Amino acid sequence: MEVLAVLIPVSLALGLLGLVAFLWSLKKGQYDDPEGDSQRILDPRYDDKPKPVEDDQRG
Repeated sequence: MEVLAVLIPVSLALGLLGLVAFLWSLKKGQYDDPEGDSQRILDPRYDDKPKPVEDDQRG
């Protein structure tokens, strides 16, 4: 039972740390544009395999 004297404060501290990290991310604006990524993935400008650059365009 002595282990509970250690585990309870540790678990409360970890929970508080998680809450602080979540509130910090809210303040920094991490969740401001949840729809943007879902729309951006459909945009062809953000393709994973860009078209190769032709010789005459390199300058």
